[in-house]
Amino acid sequence: MYRVLLARPVSAQLDALPKDAYERVHAGLKALAGRPRPPGCLKVEGDVFRIRVGEYRVIYEVSDSERQVLVLRVARRSEKTYRGV
Repeated sequence: MYRVLLARPVSAQLDALPKDAYERVHAGLKALAGRPRPPGCLKVEGDVFRIRVGEYRVIYEVSDSERQVLVLRVARRSEKTYRGV
């Protein structure tokens, strides 16, 4: 199992989501603990990946040596998701 950690701005991004979207994204984040590279994930660069959860994208970094996933950003697919990653 991997530890799933949230970067500081991600907590605010999650709080801003509608309740149903929050629940779906939260379930997606929990699933990353067991499988950090699920089918359908895309490698953005280096160890940074993204998954789609409904109309949202979750950008995260995987560290196999530390067995952790660091969530960098949660945003609508229509937003410029990859800036600053």
